[in-house]
Amino acid sequence: MSGKGKGAFIGLGVMGFPMAGHLVAAGYEMTVYNRTQHTANRWIKEHTGRSATTPSEAAHEADFVFTCVGNDDDLRSVVLGEDGAFAGMKPGAVLIDNTTTSAIVARELYGIARGQGFHFLDAPVSGGQAGAENAALTVMVGGDLDVFENAKPAMEAYGKAVTLMGESGSGQLTKMVNQICIAGMVQALAEGLNFAQRAGLDGDLVLDVISKGAAQSWQMENRGKTMLRGEFDFGFAVDWMRKDLGICLEEANRNGARLQTTALVDQFYKHVQQKGGARFDTSSLMLPLVQD
Repeated sequence: MSGKGKGAFIGLGVMGFPMAGHLVAAGYEMTVYNRTQHTANRWIKEHTGRSATTPSEAAHEADFVFTCVGNDDDLRSVVLGEDGAFAGMKPGAVLIDNTTTSAIVARELYGIARGQGFHFLDAPVSGGQAGAENAALTVMVGGDLDVFENAKPAMEAYGKAVTLMGESGSGQLTKMVNQICIAGMVQALAEGLNFAQRAGLDGDLVLDVISKGAAQSWQMENRGKTMLRGEFDFGFAVDWMRKDLGICLEEANRNGARLQTTALVDQFYKHVQQKGGARFDTSSLMLPLVQD
């Protein structure tokens, strides 16, 4: 029997698979659910735990239920309905959603959870596949303070920084800011590196020099040299980035923010998709500049 309590993890993709494993390592007794059963079976072989046939079954008796799926519709499909996680959760349990979704669905599920006697936190993450594998994710949380304080130790199993950003939906809104900033930085980095190449400079040397000054960024340190080599197989795919940027642009239409650069970069990502790069990582913004 675990010393930390019972948990359930729904969605064992490139992020959820290692995150659920870190919860086992932290001392939680875990039950997992994944739409593709062979992935759940593989997780069971690598970790201590059991597999459930529905989200409701996975959530039964869990103190904390984690979800990490694709989008708003995916989240509703595993949370709501007779087989959804809410149908199996006990009073006082907490559903911690690590999916990147709209703030609208976060607030919707928060309200439903409160009405049924349990709790909901929107807790999107940043750090990519490497961050998930190394338990080094940044977790941006929206919800009630007392619920957050109760759930924070569980999220720290996979997060190096776990911060309450405000009321329900605030975690998702913060993740939108994160994606807006990343999009602009990657495009600027791609343009700068392409400029260096066309100017006849040694791109690696340029990166070594400017990374020691004001231009330094995580993207530059971790993706600059691979962008120069045309390597774009580092996790977070263009398809998912476009999904996230679509959420950002929809929210901006509601709150009046002007996302001119973000809208432009979204179209550059669309071009990468059209060129066959839908599954390339987000640093593939370099491709149109090299090819065109």
